[in-house]
Amino acid sequence: MPLKPALEAVLMVVDEPATEEHLAKVIGHPRRAVSAALRELADEYTRERRGFELRLIAGGWRYYTRPRYADAVESFVLDGQHARLTQAALETLAVVAYRQPVSRSRVSAIRGVNCDGVMRTLLQRGLVAEAGTEPETGAILYVTTHYFLERMGLRGLDELPELAPFLPEAEQVEGESQEGVPSFDVDDPDVADTGDSPTEL
Repeated sequence: MPLKPALEAVLMVVDEPATEEHLAKVIGHPRRAVSAALRELADEYTRERRGFELRLIAGGWRYYTRPRYADAVESFVLDGQHARLTQAALETLAVVAYRQPVSRSRVSAIRGVNCDGVMRTLLQRGLVAEAGTEPETGAILYVTTHYFLERMGLRGLDELPELAPFLPEAEQVEGESQEGVPSFDVDDPDVADTGDSPTEL
């Protein structure tokens, strides 16, 4: 396996700086060779004036955007913050709000469709956040954030409209197939009136 391309592939998906020891282990190359390759890659990106750089931070390596392109990155992020949420995102957000803390698999089961991509969008928008793991399965649990409350015009989750009784319990979800569970309807007039329009999130 070519060393540099392998390092680039792994570093593209890390959530936190990766140590040279860990990279050497997963790629199957000596640490000394990995260390040298990382520094060569960092130098190459600088010489080629790439929009990103490879930094050694907190004992590990990770990609970062270059400070000189901060305006472009900020513009992109803010533009995404003002985009309207899709119907699927609204449904997923509602399930998290009423069933939190909840795992992605349970949200998917309640909605009847895979919601991994939608959850990533909600995380990126700051509307949901990770909140530990489920003891039985180790699955990551998700909750809504203070930003969600701000956007919804709520002082707390206790101000959410009464809706929980209409969502299936966890035991029901586990006993039914995904196709057998109806999706959550955010257009129900009994549950949509929360002050601010949810499509403006």
